[in-house]
Amino acid sequence: MAIIRYNPWQEMNALQRQLNRLFDDALMPDSWGDFGNMAKFPAAELTETDEALHLKLEVPGMEAKDLDIQVMADRVAIAGERKSEIKSEENGRTRSEFRYGKFSRVIPLPARIQNTNVNAEYKDGILNLTLPKAEEERNKVVKVNLEGATA
Repeated sequence: MAIIRYNPWQEMNALQRQLNRLFDDALMPDSWGDFGNMAKFPAAELTETDEALHLKLEVPGMEAKDLDIQVMADRVAIAGERKSEIKSEENGRTRSEFRYGKFSRVIPLPARIQNTNVNAEYKDGILNLTLPKAEEERNKVVKVNLEGATA
């Protein structure tokens, strides 16, 4: 019987290769199919001030008329479709990493807003929504008294 020396790093290297293969397969544009798993939602950024919430979404390559924006008191729903441009080439090949198809996203808001007074701006592929807070949210400051507390 032969004695085989155990090498724990060999198992770690095999695990590393399997994880690399898993991420490579998941992130390859060829496996994305119809608009892809990782790209169904536009990137969003939400900031809050005392008066309003500011929502910024990244939707490049679209026109404003292709976006459907619905604002409720506690959430914003955005849907759209990026349509493909059909080009035909006789002798050449085309490889595209552009993603086309429908998307939708619902973003819950941390405060109630006045959904009748929303300001929207779309420029250079960035959608900016200014969502003014409801009056009761603006006045939601509570003073706490500490009785018997010593400084």
